[in-house]
Parts: sequence; structure tokens; C-alpha cells
Amino acid sequence: DIISTVEFNHSGELLATGDKGGRVVIFQQEQENKIQSHSRGEYNVYSTFQSHEPEFDYLKSLEIEEKINKIRWLPQKNAAQFLLSTNDKTIKLWKISERDKRPEGYNLKEEDGRYRDPTTVTTLRVPVFRPMDLMVEASPRRIFANAHTYHINSISINSDYETYLSADDLRINLWHLEITDRSFNIVDIKPANMEELTEVITAAEFHPNSCNTFVYSSSKGTIRLCDMRASALCDRHSKLFEEPEDPSNRSFFSEIISSISDVKFSHSGQYMMTRDYLSVKIWDLNMENRPVETYQVHEYLRSKLCSLYENDCIFDKFECCWNGSDSVVMTGSYNNFFRMFDRNTKRDITLEASRENNKPRTVLKPRKVCASGKRKKDEISVDSLDFNKKILHTAWHPKENIIAVATTNNLYIFQDKVN
Repeated sequence: DIISTVEFNHSGELLATGDKGGRVVIFQQEQENKIQSHSRGEYNVYSTFQSHEPEFDYLKSLEIEEKINKIRWLPQKNAAQFLLSTNDKTIKLWKISERDKRPEGYNLKEEDGRYRDPTTVTTLRVPVFRPMDLMVEASPRRIFANAHTYHINSISINSDYETYLSADDLRINLWHLEITDRSFNIVDIKPANMEELTEVITAAEFHPNSCNTFVYSSSKGTIRLCDMRASALCDRHSKLFEEPEDPSNRSFFSEIISSISDVKFSHSGQYMMTRDYLSVKIWDLNMENRPVETYQVHEYLRSKLCSLYENDCIFDKFECCWNGSDSVVMTGSYNNFFRMFDRNTKRDITLEASRENNKPRTVLKPRKVCASGKRKKDEISVDSLDFNKKILHTAWHPKENIIAVATTNNLYIFQDKVN
């Protein structure tokens, strides 16, 4: 099925993917291989469960897709793992736990589960635990529903680990993880008259250390930082991050390609990264008027915007991610290419996730796209790129150089080359 989200947990030992069919598949890092550096990027299926089912809203006569839009892990507090998954309307808190023992020797129950006649019990037994094959169980602990009129595009867990936010096109709600029947609306940009609507919320995230701060991005290319200490409704932002438009690049498509598809804070909390259609920008939270770094992801597509508009690719929402030390950023592109930018050396690389190089331990060769003129031997012409093959979802292990890259229906896991 088509993969719709990819997320490592806080230790990087588990990797969750959500798909269009409402399923969550969790992969676990091979324990034995963690020590061997050359095979620590090996992950096996740990658990699969159906998170969401298709539903129908009878009041609005709308089908609600089961597709998983986002998965977010909670930090581990005990033996079990917890994650939040959401489709367009409903967020669920799942508990993933292991069972490797089962009780045996009940007094009133046979081993096959049938009840015994109490009159036949003459002695008292003490039930004991016996080892059994490992079972991984997923159970829904909370269901947070009926709070969003529009489609949910983001969920983000607060650094207090008690609350989280969920954002749709026009509103952001704040939830407590223990309370399912009410949430607080903290941002509402819905105009009184919907004909006056000029922008929508595209992504939202809590600050990694400061529990009162969150940001949300808009389809107009702006990012607003809000402080929940200022007021209960954060419609008035504390900071507005916006880059003035270059008049020389102005075109019919300017507004569409400036729409931000993803926003991510750095682990340090000092920077945030935004992804628009053609570029990745790094912003310092102390400087609002322009980004401190801008990386062109596929500038060679600027001349192709007309055909990308016609085939709707211009509306694709690419995600971006940081490595564990915030020194490298990664994002996807077309033709199953993905791009990495080293912030210190300013070097960048284009790699390809494809079936041809999926033999284990194959070293990925850098790819180059030729925009115009004579094509060199190893270059790929911009006209031969496949726009149906795209990498929208990527994730980086929080502590190691292991990355997960989702092409349409394949998940690739790469690790750095070990000499």
C-alpha cells in the first residue's frame, strides 16, 4: 500500500510507517546487529495493526479516508511503547506491548479455556506463568475524535509529554493525553465569511524544549511562532517569519510554490527548517526577516512549473528532517531522488532509492540532473525524470546515520558507509 508517513521513535530502535489503507507497520532494529557497525541498519517487522477504518460522515455526506496522515511516538516510560496516529479526523493513542509468558493452571478453567464444574474441584492450585512465543500486541488506549471540521495535517507532542496539538487547515487544538472528550482551540484563522479566506495552515509543531511555544506554517509561505503564555487563543503571533519575495522570480506560480509543506524544529531548538516546493530554508528563531540558510532542492524544475501545474505535481507536499546533531538536513524529490545538505561544509548530494540498487551493502552513487545544454555521461536529463516516482516522506535515526526513505510503496533503509 502507499506509505503516507514514516517516523523513528526516540531511541531509534523502532521505526513506524503508516499507509493509505489505515495500517501501521512497526519495524525493530535487529538487536544482535546493533553492535556490528556494518549491519546496524537492519530492521525487521515487529508489529502490524489496523489503526483506522474508513468511515462515513452522515451529516455532511462525506467519506472519511482511513489513510494515516501522521504518526508521533511518545517517549518510553515503561516496558510498553505508545504512539499517536491520525487520519483526517480522528487521533488514536496506541499501546504496543510484548507478552512472552502466559498464566497456566487455573482452578476453574481448563487449559483450552473451557470452564470446569466447580463441584469437581477437589484441590487448590496456584496458577503459574509459563514462557511462550513472543507476542506483540497493539491496543487503542484513547480515541480523540470530533474536534476537527477540516482535515488534520499535523500532530505534535509537547515537551511536557502531557499535552499535544493537532492542526487542520484552519484551526489548531490543544489536547491532554488523558482527556478525550474536550480540547482547547488555540489557533483559529477561519474568517467569518469563507469567501475572504486567503490562506490555510499547512503544518504545526511544538518547540522541543519550551513547552509554551509552537509554530505553524501557512500556504502563503509564512511561519508564525506563538506563545501560549500570552493568551488562551494564540491568533496574535509572537513572531512572524517571512522572506521578502525576489521580484525577478515573480510568476503565475509564485504563490503556489511558496506554500510551506513541512516545518521542523532542530533538536537544539535554536533553528527551524521549512520546506516549500523548490527549496529548504533554515531559520534562526531570533531572526524573522530572512532565513539564515537556503538550499535549492530541484531548481531545475523552475522551467517546468507549467507542466507540473497541469499534472498536479506542483501541489505535492514534501517533508524534511534533521539528522541527530542538526548538522545535515534531508528532503525528497522526484524520480525517487532524495537530497542531503551538509550545513557545515555546504556540500550537497543527490541519491536515488530504487530497485536497481537495493542489494544489501550497495553503495549509493551520487546522481546529477542536467537542466539544459549538453548532457554529460552520468547526468540525467530533466526531461526524463519520472514525476510519478517521488519521495515525500523521510526520517533520520535520532542518534545514528541511519535514514528511512519512503518511495510510493517501498520503504528503503540506508546507513552510512562503514570502512
